[in-house]
This record gives sequence, C-alpha cells and structure tokens, in this order.
Amino acid sequence: MKEVSREHAVELLQNEAQRIRRLIANQKNSLCVAHCKAFEEVVDTQMYGLSRQVAYAIQLGILDSTEGQQILSDLEKNLDLLYQEVYKEQHVAEQKDEDITLK
Repeated sequence: MKEVSREHAVELLQNEAQRIRRLIANQKNSLCVAHCKAFEEVVDTQMYGLSRQVAYAIQLGILDSTEGQQILSDLEKNLDLLYQEVYKEQHVAEQKDEDITLK
C-alpha cells in the first residue's frame, strides 16, 4: 500500500474544493444557479462529500481539525460570494426589464 503524505492529502482536498467552485462558476451565467433546485442539491451533495473526506483525513491524523474546517469554511465563503453575485446580477437584470416595461 502506498503511503500518502500530508501535503498530498491537503492538495487532493484543495483540488476537490476547487472542483466544486468551478462547478458553481460554470453555471454562474445560467439561471440554473438561481432557480434550479436540482443544481442546489448537486452542490449540497458535493459539499457533503467533501466534508466527509475532510473528516476522514482528520480521523487518519493527516489533517488537524482546524485545517480541515478551514478548507470547508473557505469553500463555503467562496460559494456564498458567488451566489450573492449571481443573485445581484439577476436582480439588476430584473430591474432593467421592469424599467423597460414601465417606459
């Protein structure tokens, strides 16, 4: 069995977090982010999976609890900012549509 270094494990977890960020970013220009329950469930499932991977790495002693929680916290903050940006852009677009309709 191949031994896994701490650095390699952290890199794998960071890559997984980045993959989830890309998943959201790729849908950013789509209404699906704002209106699609299925997409939200996919993101929730991905986040849950990552949280289990982090928990496993902590149990193995590869990560300490603080570092593991930081990976998840950073991703959650990043996703929250992305969602805020999408909703803000959508609100601006709706305002423009409303202004055009009123004219």
